[in-house]
Amino acid sequence: MKLWQKNIVVDQAVERFTTASDRQFDPLLAPFDILGSLAHIRMLAAVGLLSQQDEQLLRHELRKIYAEVQQNGFALDEGVEDVHSQIEFWLTQRLGDVGKKIHSGRSRNDQVLVDIKLYLRSEIEKLVQQMHHFFEQLIDLSERHREDLLPGYTHLQLAMPSSFGLWFGAYAESLVDDMCMLRAAFEVVNKNPLGSAAGYGSSFPLNRRMTTALLGFDDLHYNVVYAQMSRGKTEKIVAQALSLVAATLARLAMDVCLYMNPHFGFVSLPDAFTTGSSIMPHKKNPDVFEIIRSRCNQIQALPYEITLMTTNLPSGYHRDLQLIKEHLFPAFQQLYDCLEMFQLMFTHLEIRKHILDDPQYRYLFSVEEVNKRVLQGIPFRDAYRQVGLEIEQGKFQPSGELHHTHEGSIGNLCNEEIVRMMNEQLHSFPFDKIHQALDHLLND
Repeated sequence: MKLWQKNIVVDQAVERFTTASDRQFDPLLAPFDILGSLAHIRMLAAVGLLSQQDEQLLRHELRKIYAEVQQNGFALDEGVEDVHSQIEFWLTQRLGDVGKKIHSGRSRNDQVLVDIKLYLRSEIEKLVQQMHHFFEQLIDLSERHREDLLPGYTHLQLAMPSSFGLWFGAYAESLVDDMCMLRAAFEVVNKNPLGSAAGYGSSFPLNRRMTTALLGFDDLHYNVVYAQMSRGKTEKIVAQALSLVAATLARLAMDVCLYMNPHFGFVSLPDAFTTGSSIMPHKKNPDVFEIIRSRCNQIQALPYEITLMTTNLPSGYHRDLQLIKEHLFPAFQQLYDCLEMFQLMFTHLEIRKHILDDPQYRYLFSVEEVNKRVLQGIPFRDAYRQVGLEIEQGKFQPSGELHHTHEGSIGNLCNEEIVRMMNEQLHSFPFDKIHQALDHLLND
């Protein structure tokens, strides 16, 4: 069954080539297609394009199908092209000609658009929750290890003293900025394209503001041509937000790989959380973090993939856009998996104490000595030269004392402010409003 088919049978090779990935990804869209249809029929009845009796019949069956999909999953029947065709086919099987009325005033173009918007909105919410869990773990680790020092590096050369509290807290604050960008992407996602039809609107008197409210969208895409142009652009913006989260995780994974190296030896994991070598019995490999690093680097390439897939497309719908799903949709699960593994591994991460007691790290305190002399009245450049000469002559003897008190330093992590910023971002997502709207659509 194809919504567009008349009397021509499409060549099977053409059909396979143009719809192959739909069978893999359409099950993800099925619940959202039903939600979009529920809102659409309510609107059709409100503007007089559907009788109240037909709307009630359709609403009842759509809710039944939604419950069946939630309980048993979704699969396309043989010969059915996509999720939209399958749901309309089920309705027609159960209700006869009434089921065929569901498509009035819309196209598959705006139907898939609203499905993707609702799907992305749901996945972003899951990602926000996962990121928040990991953020809380990082803040907890930062507080627990605020007194545990480790070397800080620039150019991968010894630089100045740092701490595990500072290190964990840095990545917590990085997630705040990532959350900010995810919120911006969510704002673009949370606009309703339904009613734009094939990209040029409809002669029916549709009430697009009504479907916007019913589906819990903050606003709608007003211009019907742009509503269609937003496909591809919306996914690219979401991919950019995902890539920033991935960049944070990839960088943290790289740090852990370095810090587990015996030449660093700052952190370790129980044997059950590392892998070994087939010929070197001493090996404890950080495979989990290496895979996280690679997965996240793949996700960082995603915006560029979508850019190339959509480059030079004119306005209007093009089948090229269908391929974005198979690149973007799996990225969410990959990020969930990486965040879950980080949480598992960091639950068992062992921190080495008293690292800076080792004499090899004595030069980390050179800046402390320079600053100490500046406080005694010596000009900075003179103090710098004095300490530099002592280091060259092998006479430098650091005290090992630290006194960092400004905001965000070793002695003043400002974690409570980082938590405040994260909470501000979390509270800006209108998830409660969305849940109320969809609950009303499914149960009222």
